[in-house]
Amino acid sequence: MEHTSTVRFAAATLIPLLLITSACSSPLHTRHEASSAALQDSLRPFLQALDKNKTTRFIAAFSDLDGDGTPEAIVYLLGREWCGSAGCNTLILKRDSNSWEIVTNIRITRPPIAVLGSKSNGWHNISVHVKGGGVQRGYEAELRFNGQSYPKNPSIPPARRVKTRPAEEIVITSTSGAVALYPAR
Repeated sequence: MEHTSTVRFAAATLIPLLLITSACSSPLHTRHEASSAALQDSLRPFLQALDKNKTTRFIAAFSDLDGDGTPEAIVYLLGREWCGSAGCNTLILKRDSNSWEIVTNIRITRPPIAVLGSKSNGWHNISVHVKGGGVQRGYEAELRFNGQSYPKNPSIPPARRVKTRPAEEIVITSTSGAVALYPAR
């Protein structure tokens, strides 16, 4: 009998707390999604200036790579201008007033693309998957910021193979979430 009343008390106490927590967390999650959507929309004109092909698609993720409180964009481009047998290009972009500027154009990358917990010259290291174009077996490559950019080719030094799984946040998992650079009207 005592066990039943303890369970009822716990349920009566925890259920409202869970409902409050759920209600409080939803607007924050929605605001984050709205802010990511706004950032993605701000990318489109910048990317369209780089590529006029109406079939190009892209995936964008946002992460504060340099720790200044403003997220940078990690953009994986899929299209004739950007892809080959070894993969596609990944752009690292920094906010520049109302537009964006290219920090690095990394060639021959594949998802997953991750932001690592480690830093170089104040910027988070990133990792990309490297496979194809002569690379027999795929692997994860760590790219370290040198003070101006990340390595442009993840298959040669200064990029290096990841030997052990570092602390990371995978920001682009696959190409399945790609959106049209020029959406249908």
